[in-house]
Amino acid sequence: MVSRQLLASGGLWLNLGGEEFLLDPGPGCLVQATKRKLNPGRLAAILLSHRHLDHSADLNVMIEAMTNGGFKRRGLVFVPGDAVQDDSVILRYVQSYPERIELLCEGGSYRVGDVTIETPIRHHHPVETYGIRFGMPKYTLSCIVDSRYFEGLGQPYAAELVIINVVRLEPGGPADHLSLPDARKIIEELRPRVAILTHFGMTMWRARPWEQAQRLSEETGIRVVAARDGMRFDLAQLEERVY
Repeated sequence: MVSRQLLASGGLWLNLGGEEFLLDPGPGCLVQATKRKLNPGRLAAILLSHRHLDHSADLNVMIEAMTNGGFKRRGLVFVPGDAVQDDSVILRYVQSYPERIELLCEGGSYRVGDVTIETPIRHHHPVETYGIRFGMPKYTLSCIVDSRYFEGLGQPYAAELVIINVVRLEPGGPADHLSLPDARKIIEELRPRVAILTHFGMTMWRARPWEQAQRLSEETGIRVVAARDGMRFDLAQLEERVY
């Protein structure tokens, strides 16, 4: 999906409580952001769930963009510890550009303005990986990123809005990723007001994820949405209880 760019791989841009965040700046992030008139100079923080290239390839360029090429030291960068070890995904000269680099850990809690950032549980993935739970005065938003499904994965991400990386249509395969049945388990367990499916692999794409999301909505009674390039979701929609 990434190498052919059947879907864009620029990550998620969040505006929460007036603070702007970027999660997982993959290949093409800067191009996608400027195309959609998103200003990296307004970012309060860039967050990386894990070091794989489809999530981190544009990390350095987005740090440069956030800091005006390093001339304006500002913003925070949150990364797992293994992302800045010997084979660091943040180039050495770029590491001094943000205000600081915070290392994520299991059970970690951080704060940016009025937004709390939690990494409640380490995922089962080949590299150090954490999902993110954003807490705001009115809503909570969770991003359940790449992982093999395991008991206990869902509950730490209870929120009104849950975003789930769904790579596979069915369980199995050589790498640790969630499938559509895994996503259904999580949705039925957490029962958020809205669930958004994203990060599709080829099996999900061939199965038309928008149709799969509609079927899940009908079967679970939860509004389930398949993400699409450039999609915007207004948190005010969480008040709409009839789906």
